[in-house]
Amino acid sequence: MNQKEVSELRRRFRPDKSAISRVYGCYVNTKKEVISNLDESLGLMTQEEVEKYLGLLKKSLSGTLGRNLLDIVFSTQQVADSEEHRLLSQLRSCRLEDGELRQALYQKIIDSLELEENYLILLAHDRYDVPGKGADDEELSDGSETVFSYFVCCICPVKSGKAELGFVAGENKFHTRAPGQIVAPPELGFLFPAFDQRSANIYNALFYTRKTDLIHQEVIDAVFHTQPPMSPADQKEAFQTALSDALEEECSLEVMQAVHEQLRDRIVEHKESRDPEPLTVGTGAVSAILRDCGIPEERIGVFEEQCAQQFGQDAALSPANLIDSGKFEVKSSQATIAVPPEQSYLVETRVIDGRKYFLIPADELVEVNGFGVRLLGGQTQEETENLEKV
Repeated sequence: MNQKEVSELRRRFRPDKSAISRVYGCYVNTKKEVISNLDESLGLMTQEEVEKYLGLLKKSLSGTLGRNLLDIVFSTQQVADSEEHRLLSQLRSCRLEDGELRQALYQKIIDSLELEENYLILLAHDRYDVPGKGADDEELSDGSETVFSYFVCCICPVKSGKAELGFVAGENKFHTRAPGQIVAPPELGFLFPAFDQRSANIYNALFYTRKTDLIHQEVIDAVFHTQPPMSPADQKEAFQTALSDALEEECSLEVMQAVHEQLRDRIVEHKESRDPEPLTVGTGAVSAILRDCGIPEERIGVFEEQCAQQFGQDAALSPANLIDSGKFEVKSSQATIAVPPEQSYLVETRVIDGRKYFLIPADELVEVNGFGVRLLGGQTQEETENLEKV
């Protein structure tokens, strides 16, 4: 799925757009016990309740592809004959109306998931009459040729609210209201099947995780029986390890500046282009950056081998998972230097009197804890110009 397709589905989760008629689910405590089951018609709810339920489901399609939204790929054998794919397909076919099938899915999630609080498993099925699009990418008004049948599952923590003062109208007084149980936004969830090329792709599902460093691999294994994708945090760590181990003493500040700058430039350009397809880079693109920095070919070869071992041969990686494009930070045991990422070139390394230093220009206003100061031991630009005239 690309970002346009995700956004198209997200727009469905409104009372006037959605074909969702019921929501299903179960409320689970920390002992993995089902407290209650949910089977409710949206038609019998208030407008506010409908919007709350649809809002929770919509959250499971939020975030960034490759970071919060992960592609789950089934093998051909799984699609042809496997318990996990059969269960998901049957749930889709019956529009979640089969209670035994729902219970089977609930149990897979309950048995595998470890949360420190009670949680709600929420399910909903939708049928989307996908409108055609013209050459100008505008939706056509003459009906639909494709119906996309799918369901969404999300797992939402249930948190205890705090006791607060509330106005009691009958008594015209304020009293402490007892705390309730509040359903929080989902921690994880999934969509099945995927919405690729604006139609159903039964070979894929889209998995959601709120925290990019915690993708709940145990749930992916239990529900999909597929190899979990590497989390963004693990990708970043593996990439950094491959660079430092392969380059050894060649892994300098200047090399890291070049890698960070060029990968960040790609991220910025992709965002500005509004390309709906996720941005990816191959190992070869990073190798080209290293080559421009003068890194020997044997070191580059080691880097490519390590990447192949970590990510697989010819892996397509998201630059946003390899670097933190929003900052550039240099740390030592004594200090931390942070500069805007587009000005990473300001940080330099120097050896002065046999000691290594990080240097940054201090030509303009300098502040210490918010107080403007003048650096001693140096000359102003005016003083320097006057000396040059002498």
